[in-house]
Amino acid sequence: MSEAASSSSTPKPPASNDVAVEDIEKLLSREATAFQREMEVERILKAFKLNPYEILDIDQDATTEEIKKKYRQLSLFIHPDKTSHPRAPDAFDLLKKAESDLSDKTKREELDAVISQARAILLKAQNLPLNTRDDDVRLKELTPPWRQQFLAKAKELLIDEEVRRRKAVKMNLANEGLEARKKEEEVNAKKRKAEEEARWEETREQRVESWRSFANNSKKKKKSKVAILG
Repeated sequence: MSEAASSSSTPKPPASNDVAVEDIEKLLSREATAFQREMEVERILKAFKLNPYEILDIDQDATTEEIKKKYRQLSLFIHPDKTSHPRAPDAFDLLKKAESDLSDKTKREELDAVISQARAILLKAQNLPLNTRDDDVRLKELTPPWRQQFLAKAKELLIDEEVRRRKAVKMNLANEGLEARKKEEEVNAKKRKAEEEARWEETREQRVESWRSFANNSKKKKKSKVAILG
């Protein structure tokens, strides 16, 4: 092979300018990804804590598999090891709780009932049928936007539900405390009665002896009176 052919087949090293541009693009890409991670952390932290759908940014009709997939994607994306955001651990914990709540059949049914109620209230206010889809043109024309109204109403009802739940828990605790106090009073009353009975038994001989002494003194006094009268 000739020297000319050999030199023509050898790849030329990239120009220094090309390398610099490539490095800059990689750097910008990394910075953009880091920024996106931090923005996602902020979004999760600002999401309404009682609405797992809002935290996971997923629709109410999502399947269990779709929820798990979205959770895995987000948890990997904002994992504390991959972002320098100081509250990334808090966001990560919120994601875990949201996924856990939606994986619990009972909790999800209760949540869906409240959210469906919010949807029904808004649709009724607009004189629209309850089966109206979110992409319906009549909803797209609303001001404020339909999603904004929907999230606000769901938030309102979820807060009301949480207040009722906490009051019920507080009342149950109060009732449990009252029952506990009653039981404690009953135990103390039985204890006092047992102690009184024990003390009564302990002083029995003393009382008998006192009675005998009193009886003997009474007999002596009677005899003395009889002798004087005689």
